[in-house]
Amino acid sequence: MEQVNRGKYLVICAALLAAALVVCSLILANPLDNYATSRAAITVTGSAKKQITSDLAVWRGSFYQESVNLQDAYTNLKSDLAKVKSYLVEQGIPEEQIVVSSITTMPQYIYNPNGISTGQIASYRLMQSIEVKSNDVQKIAAIARAATELIEKGVIFESMQPEYFYTKLNDLKVDMLAEATKDAKQRAEKMASSTGSKIGALRSARMGVFQITPVNSNDISDYGINDTSSIEKEITAVVNVEFGIE
Repeated sequence: MEQVNRGKYLVICAALLAAALVVCSLILANPLDNYATSRAAITVTGSAKKQITSDLAVWRGSFYQESVNLQDAYTNLKSDLAKVKSYLVEQGIPEEQIVVSSITTMPQYIYNPNGISTGQIASYRLMQSIEVKSNDVQKIAAIARAATELIEKGVIFESMQPEYFYTKLNDLKVDMLAEATKDAKQRAEKMASSTGSKIGALRSARMGVFQITPVNSNDISDYGINDTSSIEKEITAVVNVEFGIE
């Protein structure tokens, strides 16, 4: 009889324990579901593009003279510099915008038939360069193309490719990032709505690199691109954004 009563007791205890576990699971289920929902998030990449026109040009050119006599080379180079300055002023460049470098002297040595320097100087080559910075980018572009006209004046002149910059870039970056973030939000809303959800608060945003490329260029780099070869450019801003899901 004791064994029967004990068996009934164990059965009742087991039933009560099972019921308690069921109740606990029901109580915990809703908070866990809410926690999982609160942690749900979506990460998207947004971008914004804008075409910009360079407002600063930097142009460089160089010229040289060579003579067996160092003094003659210097005198001729000085004459060439005067011709270069005069030419640029005629083209509308204020003389104060013309920056002249120091003179570089390069002795030209005599080599024997085996290509070994004898240590004897055959002549002296003196080189000098100029630099012009201007906000009139179109004028600089035209001068850079035409500057070889100096050769007709007896100047051995080499014109470099101008570099073009946009000086208001830092101000523009703020607006570009705002546009990229707006684009990211729109993308997130479309993705969330496709699953019947809504996006919540912005949780994090990480700025990507800026790509400044020639217009219609497909160039891209993980480290960013800063094109200086073209007057008309396109700037692309990228942000990685995380939104909560409701």
